[in-house]
Amino acid sequence: MPDIGYLIAAVTVCTVITWSLRALPFAVLAPLRTSTTVEYLSRHMPVGVMVILAGYTLRDITTAQLAVTGPALVATLALHLWRRNAVLSVLTGTALHVALTTLLAHT
Repeated sequence: MPDIGYLIAAVTVCTVITWSLRALPFAVLAPLRTSTTVEYLSRHMPVGVMVILAGYTLRDITTAQLAVTGPALVATLALHLWRRNAVLSVLTGTALHVALTTLLAHT
């Protein structure tokens, strides 16, 4: 059995490391709240991510797939331009795409 001093030291080191790792995100986030770069990214990244995802999704599309993907894409874009709500437009576009895929695959 290890010495009691060794056990106390081991528990103390583990406690300090655990508390430090839990406090680290809060210490790092504090200066970022007033950062102009983070503010800029929070405004422009959602659009950039959507463009990248749309490009990735549409890069290998065939003409046959366009019958399903086209209306869903147009509906998603129109809904997003109308409501300016990314969650609403993505969920609606996804639901429409799944519904069209299901309907056209079984006909």
